[in-house]
Amino acid sequence: MANNDLYDLGIIGAGPAGLTAGIYGARAGLNTVIFERALPGGLAATTDYIENFPGFPQGIKGTKLAELMKEQVTKFGVEIIGTEIKSITPDEKIIYMKTDGVQYKSKTAIIAAGTTPKKLNIPGEDELRGRGVSYCATCDGPLFRDRKIAIIGCGNSGLQEGRFLLQFVKHITFVEFLPEITADKVLQDAFKDETRVEFLLNHKLTAINGKERVESITVENRSDNQIKEIKVDGVFIYVGLNPLSYFLKDTVELNKYGFIITDNNLQTNIPGIFAAGDIRAKKIRQIITACAEGAIAALNAYHYLESM
Repeated sequence: MANNDLYDLGIIGAGPAGLTAGIYGARAGLNTVIFERALPGGLAATTDYIENFPGFPQGIKGTKLAELMKEQVTKFGVEIIGTEIKSITPDEKIIYMKTDGVQYKSKTAIIAAGTTPKKLNIPGEDELRGRGVSYCATCDGPLFRDRKIAIIGCGNSGLQEGRFLLQFVKHITFVEFLPEITADKVLQDAFKDETRVEFLLNHKLTAINGKERVESITVENRSDNQIKEIKVDGVFIYVGLNPLSYFLKDTVELNKYGFIITDNNLQTNIPGIFAAGDIRAKKIRQIITACAEGAIAALNAYHYLESM
């Protein structure tokens, strides 16, 4: 079934990049729509506390920031349609975006579909997901009150979410593949005097064990290959991100990891199709950079339409 509306700008994804693009698109006078497969806010909405977003000196809950962004974009009349775009097809001056049952049309598009937490693909990870294996501290943290858990990954996400989890759990074992902690110094400092944590650096998680629920993890010391089992009730995994670009096959240019390649104007190799946020091929992925890219992409979509 085809939707007869022809939008000026179709945005795929309602994370910080997509929502900001919606604000700027609407303010530029573009008839704008946003498509979101889950809840508005993206991964930012699953973050407990955000301390580095300008304008909130005391910090702000991720859910609250997402709520405010959504409120602002809808204030400008942008519709957020709760559906998953399964394919995107450019054809002359029209871009077709298809779901399972409806086809939408727009003159330009911004892909801001974001990322999903990367899996380790080790024994027990899939089998025990939702039964002790989690990728979201905000979602599942309260379930582990007074229990021992492991956090895999000592980057910003691992330590930030670990700080949140400490209000519930009894003890955290951090497991990091690299020989050093890669998180920002301010996050490392937060654990300096904390007695309820242990850091296993230069260790590899090889298995998550348990029958009905997580009971332990198996780790290998990468220095001497020693194996040991650690009793835990939960495992939170923060080892990177995979782009949600599965629907873009044979459409826009992707790098070998599946992230979208753009020029300095955030345009893909297809004229009129832009990308913004974590799904782009780049080094830095922060909420503030996602917002900036959403604004840049929307304004360049406006200039593209002007030039046409």
